[in-house]
Amino acid sequence: MAAATALRAVALFEAGKGLVVLAAGSGLLLLVHHDMQIFADRLVGHLHLNPASRYPRIFMRFAEQATPGRIRLLALGALIYAVARLTEAWGLWRARTWAEWLGVATAGIYLPFELRASLVHPAVEPIGALITNLAVMAFLGWQLRRRRLNREA
Repeated sequence: MAAATALRAVALFEAGKGLVVLAAGSGLLLLVHHDMQIFADRLVGHLHLNPASRYPRIFMRFAEQATPGRIRLLALGALIYAVARLTEAWGLWRARTWAEWLGVATAGIYLPFELRASLVHPAVEPIGALITNLAVMAFLGWQLRRRRLNREA
């Protein structure tokens, strides 16, 4: 019973990621015909962020280079990512083997990037993301192994 609850927790986590990215992509589409530089300046100022620090600087650089085509392409990428995450979440909620494999594979894709980020810029966020993905991979791998052993028995 605990494994089923944990699997549903992973499903909710994946669904949450998908919904956040879907909302962000939708928000981007609302900005297609607006001045992204003004929006970025206001947002960074409203959040009292230092525009010279790493993430606000990346955001400001994106706003400077944003074109309607790039924004639409980014929103399309967000839609594809969200659909993949929500599909995976649906499969995990229903304890489908394919979704467990998909979860292991997609978590594994991020590991090298999270490991590098944890080593280059050690902070709570990259280390937390690394630990979370390792835990999800370990749990889903354990589920797959358990399922295989049950089939063989």
